[in-house]
Amino acid sequence: MVQVRIKRVYEDFSETDGYRVLVDKLWSRGIKKEWLKYDYWAKDITPSAALRRWFHEDIPGHWNDFVVMYQKELEASQAVADFLTLIKPHLVITLLYASKEPVYNHARILRDYLEMHLKE
Repeated sequence: MVQVRIKRVYEDFSETDGYRVLVDKLWSRGIKKEWLKYDYWAKDITPSAALRRWFHEDIPGHWNDFVVMYQKELEASQAVADFLTLIKPHLVITLLYASKEPVYNHARILRDYLEMHLKE
């Protein structure tokens, strides 16, 4: 089974990261494209722009609702099914995100969602 990890884009690359996937809609500030080691940029499975803007109005206050709404977006997305097919051959994937917030970020939700669906 695939092991799904999360890591900030600003953390050092490690051989143990496996298949590295950028999971932010926008390119991370301060990161040069030639510097970041990643295998795939999964823009299509990130939160919609409207959901992301709403969430950033009150990150801790909107968290519980954001989790539910983002999961609904994931359920409705064909891109997620395609992504699951893409990652299944890998033993380890690392989802890369830029947020300074280690608790309230979409990469955690995505990791949990992928792990649940990889078990099926």
